[in-house]
Amino acid sequence: MARAAQHRAARAIAARGPAHPIALALGEDAAAATNKALDRGHPVHAIHPPRGIPRERTQPRHNAETA
Repeated sequence: MARAAQHRAARAIAARGPAHPIALALGEDAAAATNKALDRGHPVHAIHPPRGIPRERTQPRHNAETA
């Protein structure tokens, strides 16, 4: 959710400029979504995976194998 909000804000800034009211509002939404994700304990690499590494390798496993 945070990543999608950041992409929307980036597209609005690229299309309309950083001072446009829509870009500012989307930037605020992106910041709020990112803060919520970090407060819930999601690591930064879950929001922005390192370049060159497939996204699925950075996500925690919910169905970890039991030995």
